Amino acid sequence: VARRLSLRKHPECHSMAGGKAIEHLAQTGDRHQYTFRLPMQQHRNCDFSFSGLQCVVNKAIKQKEKEEGIQEGEILSCVKNIAAAVQHAVAVHIIQRTYRAMLFCIKNSILSSKTATLVVSGGVASNQYIRKGLQTLSDANDFAFLCPPPRLCTDNGVMIAWNGIEKLRAGVGVLHSTDGIRFEPK
Repeated sequence: VARRLSLRKHPECHSMAGGKAIEHLAQTGDRHQYTFRLPMQQHRNCDFSFSGLQCVVNKAIKQKEKEEGIQEGEILSCVKNIAAAVQHAVAVHIIQRTYRAMLFCIKNSILSSKTATLVVSGGVASNQYIRKGLQTLSDANDFAFLCPPPRLCTDNGVMIAWNGIEKLRAGVGVLHSTDGIRFEPK
């Protein structure tokens, strides 16, 4: 969405990654100006998908470009409102699906209700709007909430490496021999 909105050309966002630019613009946008249909509402499972949302957003952007008489790649006047609406739709989708997963785990005794913990990491955990929503969800369902500081959430590669270092230090899950293990790229 950030790429489609050409946020690298936006004066406030030229040096930001896409997700950070969306979050920044959304802070002063009005999410109520656009309502984007949430993805996968017909599927009653815990899967995530954003392709349907991306399609709907792209269609709205194209329509707005037509209305404003601008070419693709130029900045829309309503870019902050679109960013706010997209961020909200993504957050609600993640929260709904996470809630289903929580209920599933409790119902099937996968998690103890006394020690149930929601861990959020990776790039999505650096978004304060999404983080706050997941914190609220955790609080409402008596789950502990663990989330690394935002500065450690912007790169999944760093998070994976950090996890590896912690496992190595603890001596947990470390293979000392890779004999018999088949590796396949991607």
